[in-house]
Amino acid sequence: MTTTTPTVLVTGATGTVGTSLVPALRSRGVDVRAMTRSPERTVPDATNVVADLHDPDALTAALTGVDAVFLNSPSAADAAELQIRFADLARRAGVTRLVLLSQYAARAESPVRFLRWHAEVEAHAATLGIDVTVLRPNLFMQGTLAFAATTAAHDWFGAPIGDAAISLVDTRDIADAAATVLTEPGHAGRTYTLTGPDALTHHDLARALSVATAREIAFTEVPAEQFAAMASGLLPPWQLDGFLEDYAHYARGEAAEVHSSVPDLTGRPARGFRAFAHDHAAAFAVDPALR
Repeated sequence: MTTTTPTVLVTGATGTVGTSLVPALRSRGVDVRAMTRSPERTVPDATNVVADLHDPDALTAALTGVDAVFLNSPSAADAAELQIRFADLARRAGVTRLVLLSQYAARAESPVRFLRWHAEVEAHAATLGIDVTVLRPNLFMQGTLAFAATTAAHDWFGAPIGDAAISLVDTRDIADAAATVLTEPGHAGRTYTLTGPDALTHHDLARALSVATAREIAFTEVPAEQFAAMASGLLPPWQLDGFLEDYAHYARGEAAEVHSSVPDLTGRPARGFRAFAHDHAAAFAVDPALR
Protein backbone atom coordinates (compact mmCIF):
# COMPACT_ATOMS: atom_id res chain seq x y z
CA MET A 1 0.00 0.00 0.00
CA THR A 2 1.38 3.38 -0.98
CA THR A 3 0.75 6.58 0.91
CA THR A 4 0.65 10.04 -0.59
CA THR A 5 2.73 12.76 1.00
CA PRO A 6 0.42 15.68 1.80
CA THR A 7 1.05 19.07 0.27
CA VAL A 8 0.60 22.13 2.47
CA LEU A 9 0.45 25.66 1.10
CA VAL A 10 1.90 28.24 3.48
CA THR A 11 0.85 31.81 2.77
CA GLY A 12 3.10 34.54 4.13
CA ALA A 13 5.94 32.03 3.94
CA THR A 14 8.65 34.67 4.40
CA GLY A 15 6.89 36.30 7.34
CA THR A 16 7.54 35.94 11.05
CA VAL A 17 5.40 32.83 11.48
CA GLY A 18 5.96 31.38 8.01
CA THR A 19 9.74 31.24 8.28
CA SER A 20 9.39 28.95 11.30
CA LEU A 21 6.39 27.00 9.98
CA VAL A 22 8.05 25.81 6.76
CA PRO A 23 10.89 23.91 8.51
CA ALA A 24 8.45 22.64 11.16
CA LEU A 25 6.34 21.10 8.40
CA ARG A 26 9.35 19.75 6.52
CA SER A 27 10.51 17.99 9.69
CA ARG A 28 7.21 16.12 9.58
CA GLY A 29 7.82 14.91 6.03
CA VAL A 30 5.32 17.27 4.42
CA ASP A 31 5.68 18.71 0.92
CA VAL A 32 5.59 22.46 1.49
CA ARG A 33 4.46 24.95 -1.10
CA ALA A 34 5.68 28.36 0.04
CA MET A 35 3.68 31.31 -1.26
CA THR A 36 5.43 34.65 -1.61
CA ARG A 37 4.51 37.88 -3.34
CA SER A 38 7.88 38.36 -5.00
CA PRO A 39 10.02 35.94 -7.02
CA GLU A 40 13.09 37.47 -5.39
CA ARG A 41 12.02 36.19 -1.98
CA THR A 42 12.47 32.43 -1.94
CA VAL A 43 12.07 29.89 0.86
CA PRO A 44 14.63 27.08 1.14
CA ASP A 45 13.55 23.43 1.20
CA ALA A 46 10.12 24.22 -0.26
CA THR A 47 8.39 24.57 -3.62
CA ASN A 48 8.12 28.31 -4.13
CA VAL A 49 5.07 29.85 -5.79
CA VAL A 50 4.48 33.52 -6.47
CA ALA A 51 0.98 34.76 -5.79
CA ASP A 52 -0.73 37.75 -4.25
CA LEU A 53 -4.03 37.69 -2.35
CA HIS A 54 -5.29 40.34 -4.80
CA ASP A 55 -4.78 37.99 -7.78
CA PRO A 56 -7.41 35.18 -7.93
CA ASP A 57 -5.85 33.53 -10.98
CA ALA A 58 -2.42 33.25 -9.37
CA LEU A 59 -4.03 31.98 -6.16
CA THR A 60 -5.97 29.32 -8.04
CA ALA A 61 -2.75 28.08 -9.63
CA ALA A 62 -0.98 28.08 -6.26
CA LEU A 63 -3.82 26.08 -4.68
CA THR A 64 -3.98 23.38 -7.36
CA GLY A 65 -3.10 19.98 -5.87
CA VAL A 66 -2.89 21.30 -2.32
CA ASP A 67 -4.30 19.28 0.59
CA ALA A 68 -4.10 21.83 3.40
CA VAL A 69 -3.54 25.56 3.70
CA PHE A 70 -2.14 27.86 6.35
CA LEU A 71 -3.82 31.23 5.80
CA ASN A 72 -1.99 34.25 7.18
CA SER A 73 -2.80 37.56 5.53
CA PRO A 74 -0.35 40.46 5.39
CA SER A 75 -1.57 43.68 6.98
CA ALA A 76 -3.95 45.42 4.62
CA ALA A 77 -7.05 47.56 4.98
CA ASP A 78 -9.01 44.93 3.02
CA ALA A 79 -7.44 41.91 4.78
CA ALA A 80 -10.77 40.36 5.79
CA GLU A 81 -12.15 40.58 2.25
CA LEU A 82 -8.96 39.09 0.81
CA GLN A 83 -8.90 36.19 3.28
CA ILE A 84 -12.56 35.38 2.68
CA ARG A 85 -12.01 35.26 -1.08
CA PHE A 86 -8.91 33.12 -0.61
CA ALA A 87 -10.83 30.67 1.59
CA ASP A 88 -13.51 30.35 -1.10
CA LEU A 89 -10.86 29.70 -3.75
CA ALA A 90 -9.26 27.06 -1.53
CA ARG A 91 -12.54 25.19 -1.17
CA ARG A 92 -13.14 25.31 -4.93
CA ALA A 93 -9.61 23.99 -5.53
CA GLY A 94 -10.37 20.91 -3.43
CA VAL A 95 -8.44 21.87 -0.29
CA THR A 96 -9.75 19.76 2.58
CA ARG A 97 -8.08 21.48 5.55
CA LEU A 98 -7.72 25.17 6.32
CA VAL A 99 -5.80 26.55 9.29
CA LEU A 100 -6.61 30.19 9.85
CA LEU A 101 -4.30 32.53 11.75
CA SER A 102 -6.63 34.84 13.65
CA GLN A 103 -6.03 36.91 16.80
CA TYR A 104 -6.54 36.58 20.54
CA ALA A 105 -10.06 37.69 21.59
CA ALA A 106 -11.41 38.02 18.04
CA ARG A 107 -15.12 38.85 18.22
CA ALA A 108 -17.62 40.61 15.99
CA GLU A 109 -18.56 43.26 18.56
CA SER A 110 -15.01 44.19 19.57
CA PRO A 111 -14.04 47.89 19.64
CA VAL A 112 -10.75 46.80 18.01
CA ARG A 113 -11.07 46.76 14.23
CA PHE A 114 -8.51 43.98 13.75
CA LEU A 115 -10.44 41.71 16.11
CA ARG A 116 -13.69 42.41 14.26
CA TRP A 117 -12.03 41.64 10.93
CA HIS A 118 -10.62 38.36 12.21
CA ALA A 119 -14.01 37.40 13.62
CA GLU A 120 -15.59 38.05 10.21
CA VAL A 121 -13.12 35.70 8.51
CA GLU A 122 -13.59 33.04 11.20
CA ALA A 123 -17.38 33.16 10.76
CA HIS A 124 -17.09 32.78 6.99
CA ALA A 125 -14.58 29.95 7.21
CA ALA A 126 -17.00 28.01 9.40
CA THR A 127 -19.49 27.91 6.50
CA LEU A 128 -17.11 26.39 3.94
CA GLY A 129 -17.88 22.74 4.61
CA ILE A 130 -14.21 21.76 4.96
CA ASP A 131 -12.04 21.09 8.01
CA VAL A 132 -11.21 24.46 9.55
CA THR A 133 -9.01 25.12 12.58
CA VAL A 134 -8.58 28.61 14.03
CA LEU A 135 -5.44 29.73 15.82
CA ARG A 136 -5.78 32.87 17.93
CA PRO A 137 -2.32 34.01 19.06
CA ASN A 138 -1.81 36.83 21.50
CA LEU A 139 0.68 39.67 20.94
CA PHE A 140 3.83 38.31 19.27
CA MET A 141 7.01 38.43 21.34
CA GLN A 142 8.76 39.17 18.05
CA GLY A 143 6.75 42.40 17.92
CA THR A 144 9.12 43.84 20.51
CA LEU A 145 11.85 43.77 17.86
CA ALA A 146 10.14 46.79 16.30
CA PHE A 147 11.52 48.97 19.09
CA ALA A 148 14.89 47.19 19.35
CA ALA A 149 16.80 50.02 17.66
CA THR A 150 15.27 52.62 19.98
CA THR A 151 16.05 50.45 22.97
CA ALA A 152 19.64 50.00 21.85
CA ALA A 153 20.06 53.73 21.37
CA HIS A 154 18.33 55.05 24.47
CA ASP A 155 17.95 52.12 26.94
CA TRP A 156 14.19 52.52 27.16
CA PHE A 157 10.96 51.92 25.29
CA GLY A 158 7.46 53.23 25.81
CA ALA A 159 3.80 52.40 25.25
CA PRO A 160 0.38 53.48 26.55
CA ILE A 161 -0.29 50.36 28.60
CA GLY A 162 0.45 51.12 32.25
CA ASP A 163 0.79 48.03 34.44
CA ALA A 164 -1.50 45.80 32.36
CA ALA A 165 -0.15 42.33 31.68
CA ILE A 166 -0.17 40.45 28.36
CA SER A 167 0.36 36.73 27.81
CA LEU A 168 2.65 37.27 24.81
CA VAL A 169 3.47 34.30 22.58
CA ASP A 170 6.61 33.42 20.63
CA THR A 171 5.93 33.04 16.91
CA ARG A 172 8.04 29.88 16.91
CA ASP A 173 5.40 28.35 19.16
CA ILE A 174 2.66 29.53 16.82
CA ALA A 175 4.46 27.78 13.97
CA ASP A 176 4.86 24.54 15.93
CA ALA A 177 1.20 24.59 16.92
CA ALA A 178 0.21 25.24 13.30
CA ALA A 179 2.36 22.35 12.09
CA THR A 180 0.49 20.05 14.47
CA VAL A 181 -3.01 21.02 13.39
CA LEU A 182 -2.04 21.03 9.71
CA THR A 183 -0.73 17.47 9.80
CA GLU A 184 -2.58 15.60 12.55
CA PRO A 185 -6.26 14.58 12.83
CA GLY A 186 -8.69 15.73 15.48
CA HIS A 187 -8.56 19.50 15.13
CA ALA A 188 -11.40 20.24 12.71
CA GLY A 189 -13.80 22.83 14.07
CA ARG A 190 -11.50 23.72 16.95
CA THR A 191 -10.31 27.16 18.01
CA TYR A 192 -7.05 27.41 19.95
CA THR A 193 -5.90 30.52 21.80
CA LEU A 194 -2.11 30.62 21.78
CA THR A 195 -0.23 32.37 24.59
CA GLY A 196 3.05 32.24 26.41
CA PRO A 197 3.40 30.56 29.81
CA ASP A 198 2.69 33.72 31.82
CA ALA A 199 1.27 37.22 31.62
CA LEU A 200 3.85 39.99 31.79
CA THR A 201 3.77 43.75 32.10
CA HIS A 202 5.99 45.91 29.95
CA HIS A 203 8.07 46.53 33.08
CA ASP A 204 8.61 42.75 33.18
CA LEU A 205 9.70 42.83 29.54
CA ALA A 206 12.20 45.59 30.32
CA ARG A 207 13.66 43.55 33.19
CA ALA A 208 14.03 40.48 30.97
CA LEU A 209 15.75 42.52 28.27
CA SER A 210 18.04 44.05 30.91
CA VAL A 211 19.16 40.61 32.01
CA ALA A 212 19.62 39.40 28.42
CA THR A 213 21.68 42.43 27.35
CA ALA A 214 23.52 42.95 30.66
CA ARG A 215 22.54 46.61 30.89
CA GLU A 216 19.65 48.57 32.37
CA ILE A 217 16.65 48.91 30.06
CA ALA A 218 13.55 50.72 31.29
CA PHE A 219 9.92 50.87 30.28
CA THR A 220 8.25 54.28 30.32
CA GLU A 221 4.53 54.90 30.14
CA VAL A 222 3.75 57.29 27.28
CA PRO A 223 0.37 58.76 26.30
CA ALA A 224 -1.37 57.39 23.24
CA GLU A 225 -0.70 60.60 21.29
CA GLN A 226 3.06 60.34 21.83
CA PHE A 227 2.99 56.62 21.02
CA ALA A 228 1.18 57.41 17.77
CA ALA A 229 3.77 60.03 16.89
CA MET A 230 6.57 57.53 17.55
CA ALA A 231 4.98 55.01 15.18
CA SER A 232 3.56 57.40 12.58
CA GLY A 233 6.49 57.04 10.20
CA LEU A 234 6.32 53.26 10.32
CA LEU A 235 2.63 52.60 9.74
CA PRO A 236 -0.06 53.94 7.37
CA PRO A 237 -2.88 55.88 9.12
CA TRP A 238 -5.45 53.05 9.01
CA GLN A 239 -2.98 50.61 10.56
CA LEU A 240 -1.80 53.12 13.14
CA ASP A 241 -5.38 53.69 14.31
CA GLY A 242 -5.88 49.95 14.66
CA PHE A 243 -2.56 49.63 16.48
CA LEU A 244 -3.73 52.18 19.06
CA GLU A 245 -6.98 50.24 19.47
CA ASP A 246 -4.91 47.11 20.08
CA TYR A 247 -2.95 48.85 22.83
CA ALA A 248 -6.11 50.23 24.43
CA HIS A 249 -7.36 46.62 24.47
CA TYR A 250 -4.14 45.53 26.19
CA ALA A 251 -4.30 48.44 28.67
CA ARG A 252 -7.79 47.35 29.71
CA GLY A 253 -6.30 44.04 30.85
CA GLU A 254 -8.14 42.07 28.17
CA ALA A 255 -5.12 40.08 26.95
CA ALA A 256 -3.72 38.64 30.17
CA GLU A 257 -5.32 35.20 30.26
CA VAL A 258 -2.89 32.29 29.88
CA HIS A 259 -4.00 29.28 27.83
CA SER A 260 -2.51 25.78 27.62
CA SER A 261 -2.94 25.33 23.86
CA VAL A 262 0.78 25.57 23.01
CA PRO A 263 1.86 22.75 25.35
CA ASP A 264 -1.30 20.79 24.54
CA LEU A 265 -0.53 20.89 20.81
CA THR A 266 3.27 20.71 20.84
CA GLY A 267 3.88 18.43 23.83
CA ARG A 268 6.32 20.88 25.45
CA PRO A 269 6.08 24.10 27.47
CA ALA A 270 5.51 27.38 25.69
CA ARG A 271 8.57 29.60 25.39
CA GLY A 272 8.72 32.41 27.92
CA PHE A 273 9.80 35.98 27.21
CA ARG A 274 13.03 35.53 29.14
CA ALA A 275 14.07 32.80 26.72
CA PHE A 276 13.00 35.01 23.80
CA ALA A 277 15.07 37.91 25.15
CA HIS A 278 18.10 35.66 25.51
CA ASP A 279 17.71 34.31 21.96
CA HIS A 280 17.34 37.83 20.48
CA ALA A 281 19.70 39.78 22.74
CA ALA A 282 21.85 40.82 19.77
CA ALA A 283 18.92 42.74 18.26
CA PHE A 284 18.75 44.90 21.38
CA ALA A 285 22.51 45.32 21.64
CA VAL A 286 24.00 48.78 21.85
CA ASP A 287 25.00 50.25 18.50
CA PRO A 288 27.75 52.81 19.13
CA ALA A 289 26.73 54.70 15.99
CA LEU A 290 23.40 55.53 17.62
CA ARG A 291 24.93 56.95 20.80
